[in-house]
Amino acid sequence: MSEKELKMFDVDAQLDAVFGKEGTPERKAAEDRANAFFTGQIIEEARKKANMTQAELAEKIGTNKSYISRVETGKTEQESVTEKDINMNEKESFNAESNINDVIHDSAFDDYGRLIFPVDMEIEDNLKLKDVSSILPWYSEVNTDKTVEIVNYMKNQAMNGEQIFYPIYSEEEMQADADKKDTGLFFFRGNAGAKTTIINAGGGFVYVAGIHDSLPHALELSKKGYNAFALIYRPGAQTACEDLARAIAFLHENAEKLQIDMTDYSLWGGSAGARMAAWLGSYGTAYFGEKEYPAPAAVIMQYTGLSQVTGMEPPSYACVGTSDGIASYRSMENYISQMQQNGLNTKIEVFKGLSHGFGLGERTVAEGWIDRAISFWEDNMRVDWYGDACAFYFTLHTES
Repeated sequence: MSEKELKMFDVDAQLDAVFGKEGTPERKAAEDRANAFFTGQIIEEARKKANMTQAELAEKIGTNKSYISRVETGKTEQESVTEKDINMNEKESFNAESNINDVIHDSAFDDYGRLIFPVDMEIEDNLKLKDVSSILPWYSEVNTDKTVEIVNYMKNQAMNGEQIFYPIYSEEEMQADADKKDTGLFFFRGNAGAKTTIINAGGGFVYVAGIHDSLPHALELSKKGYNAFALIYRPGAQTACEDLARAIAFLHENAEKLQIDMTDYSLWGGSAGARMAAWLGSYGTAYFGEKEYPAPAAVIMQYTGLSQVTGMEPPSYACVGTSDGIASYRSMENYISQMQQNGLNTKIEVFKGLSHGFGLGERTVAEGWIDRAISFWEDNMRVDWYGDACAFYFTLHTES
């Protein structure tokens, strides 16, 4: 066989060029990252086989959930210990008995604290975090522990000097249209330069159920290293889509400043938010008044009754419960089936017995769906962000 027919590849030279020569600090750091990544994957798989949550494993070994999350997402031992110490020292300002209005008006959140909870729903003075489900009509499986985790995480980030909220409209635009003051993006930071996702909560285009339907998702995605934004939008199908289009434009225009990668971004949504994600994925930003920006690599939808197939859909994942009285699982199955017939890459999961608005679905038959949705998104990226780490690991541990 001639040299032209057989192209030789020097693996050692490639590793040296990309990760540094053996024995150098750069090479050692790369090896540590690769080993940490796969160790984390092994731990996560073993935990799930044991049917344990991160919180349960943390309690069993005497640590906290944040530490387990960081280990499973591939932090090196040194990084994990440092971040564990930081998280152990973070103050938990709120608990299940905390008053929602105290969270809203906490000085750490400036004026945007009110957007953490639905601004279009009346919140009584004595309403507590454990009662948040009472202001989230149509939703189920509202997890008080997750609500408390989110507001404490957000406050700690803000107190540590991180900007966690970004308006998407200028002061002039908000002065001209006061409703635009009730919009913006909550930023859950992942790794610098990592891929980006935008999550849209539902609420029937009557209110925005972010505290259950987008903020938890954003937090979990950030734990996986992704940069996640939860959009707070103006209720109403048209205005909501205009706000999402503006959010996409804002993130593209400010990607360098925010240290995010908008190539292969994804759009997520539940209920009405799923419609927003699907419509922007199909029609694009220009259709809703912004400059044309690239379509998402994937759309992730939960419990939506959307049925119209345009033929312009990006790869789409969907999940729904069989007891959903608002978004029929059969309608979603038909919607996905039509896209499959058009040759589109799709996936659907139907969970027996679940009703509308189950969110992350923790401690239900749906638990873990978000991991599979992330995998679907990753499979549809033009560039596999962890492919280099995988290749590097197997090169190190596979005999030639």
